[in-house]
Amino acid sequence: MVTLLDSTGTTPRPRHPEKVAHSETPTLPKPNWLRVRAPGSPGYDHTRAIVREHKLHTVCEEAACPNIGDCWQKRHATMMIMGGICTRACAFCNVATGLPSALDAGEPQRVAEAVARLALEHVVVTSVDRDDLADGGARHFAETIRAIRTASPGTTIEVLTPDFLRKQGALEIVIAAQPDVFNHNLETVPGLYLRIRPGARYFHSLRLLQQAKEIDAKTFTKSGIMVGLGETREEVLQVMDDLRSAGVDFLTIGQYLQPTRKHAAVARYVPPEEFEGLAQAARAKGFLLVAASPLTRSSYHAGDDFRRLQAAHRAHAST
Repeated sequence: MVTLLDSTGTTPRPRHPEKVAHSETPTLPKPNWLRVRAPGSPGYDHTRAIVREHKLHTVCEEAACPNIGDCWQKRHATMMIMGGICTRACAFCNVATGLPSALDAGEPQRVAEAVARLALEHVVVTSVDRDDLADGGARHFAETIRAIRTASPGTTIEVLTPDFLRKQGALEIVIAAQPDVFNHNLETVPGLYLRIRPGARYFHSLRLLQQAKEIDAKTFTKSGIMVGLGETREEVLQVMDDLRSAGVDFLTIGQYLQPTRKHAAVARYVPPEEFEGLAQAARAKGFLLVAASPLTRSSYHAGDDFRRLQAAHRAHAST
């Protein structure tokens, strides 16, 4: 379990102040298929050193991703811009909640320099939610994309953005910077939004993905959900239909893992064969690409998946 204290300052402070008064939820022992090796390798150490040198946040660390050892060994770090404090308080997320600091104008360039140092063929750039900003951080995303294009022209760029709720024109700013992939995760089924993602709106997120494709049809769109939160198979299949109606190209499905006992409980661990069944259903519904497994996350194997996505698009276009 991850601690609820954030000791980055001189005095430890609650990482999730809004959850401190929550009752502790029960935990389920992890099955064998969810066990991963502790991070530690020369590649991992090299990636961590570059991240520290450039004073960057990564979702790999902030969200306690179970794949950090595997990804960082291959120098695949997912950059998290606009600070390490989120204005939302989602029940599933380990990113710290609170009042963020002002934007760091030098961050886009430092991200770009780190991408070049890591020699990334494909990079995923995500962020905390910044409801405090007039554009939700859209211009900062665009500046980061442009900086990466300059520093590392051969790198393909995937952005995993917030929902830009009530931020008119924000999506257009991001798409105008021409990311190769626009990703926004629905996270869960609509019936669980009030409990799991209370600051968001399901149909707004769905419309955001649809609008991204409408603004630039050449941009690949992607979304992901977690299972194991109490959703039904029928609800998951309906989300697939909704995403296909919005023109989404790529779907990821992974197991929800409880960061602390103050977070939402795991209702059940979904076995690998059920993930394969969901993947088959999603492919039958017309997604160009589907990644579904207990350890699947939005940015896990993102570079390999992007090449597969391009190949699937070419094959589809030829028919």
